[in-house]
Amino acid sequence: MINIGIIGCGHWGPNYIRVFSQLPDTKVLMAADLDAERLKRIKELYPHVELTSQYMEILKNPVIDAVCIATPTVTHFSLTQEALKHNKHVLCEKPLTLKAKECLELKQLSLEKKKNLMVGHVFLFNAGIVWLKDYLKSQQLGKVFYAYSTRTNLGPFRYDVNAFWDLAPHDISIFNFLFGGCPLNVSARGHQCLDRPLEDIAFCSLEYPQNIMVNLHVSWLDPKKVRQITIVGSQKMAVWNDLDSEGPIKVYDKHVERTEVFYKTYGEFHLLSREGNITIPKINSEEPLKVQCQYFIECLKGKSFTTLADAEKAFDVLKTLEAVERSMGEKGACVQVDSCQDQPGLEKKDLKLHV
Repeated sequence: MINIGIIGCGHWGPNYIRVFSQLPDTKVLMAADLDAERLKRIKELYPHVELTSQYMEILKNPVIDAVCIATPTVTHFSLTQEALKHNKHVLCEKPLTLKAKECLELKQLSLEKKKNLMVGHVFLFNAGIVWLKDYLKSQQLGKVFYAYSTRTNLGPFRYDVNAFWDLAPHDISIFNFLFGGCPLNVSARGHQCLDRPLEDIAFCSLEYPQNIMVNLHVSWLDPKKVRQITIVGSQKMAVWNDLDSEGPIKVYDKHVERTEVFYKTYGEFHLLSREGNITIPKINSEEPLKVQCQYFIECLKGKSFTTLADAEKAFDVLKTLEAVERSMGEKGACVQVDSCQDQPGLEKKDLKLHV
């Protein structure tokens, strides 16, 4: 049995309690939050969970094997650091930290302590995104020309980070996953629409290797909730819409052909568009958060390290976010993303985990 402690019972905390309580060989022993009303609601739903306003009670409990941190972003670094120092495995909500260098510190500490550190990039466990990754590997889409994502809604508003830090980590982690690494450079603009010091909307262009251009649009001020990604290839085009009741993936058999025909009056070739069928593949509808938590537990039970959403992947996202922040501060200037490879750290292959 793997015993879990939950730190933070706001938006995501109760969902983590629910999911971990449903998994076999896993038990949520304790949960912590500073808000007494939140703890009261948790007690009504999960009377078996011991509640506290002092998260250190969870970290000092010797029978708790792992903690899930679902607190405001500004607290992630310090809480994760303390949890690792108390020899707990950690699943922390995204983003792992607000500084990339802090992410590396946590990575190093987790390796020294031989503890698993996983980040809640939950869309990497979304069946539609996994299907897209496999489809790209099959090369049926052809050469990827460009992609774009939209992640908008009216609220909820955050007061610790801007809209880009709140929403874009999802899409950056997805594109890094789909295209196998971080972008080379970014260019971004943000705008403060409300009377607050934080940007409520942002637009960002990212250049990935192999000349793949990606555009992100995030907003807290939009009439519709949208969670959508479009990828345009030389042979086909694919759309992932997480809110589409028909199915999250649509593949469009559309592409452009170059026809070599000589025209005396206006050129040597012209382009023809080709349109075919729209395919809606059958996608598993299992809850991504449950798949993520199951993956975390399986890594602990198998005494192996997470690789799909570990500190290295979080570092890639954070380096990109920092570059975006610099670009926004420079009115959309093109900013290079520092190399995400060959960062200092211990070799994982020689380490064993002990649950």
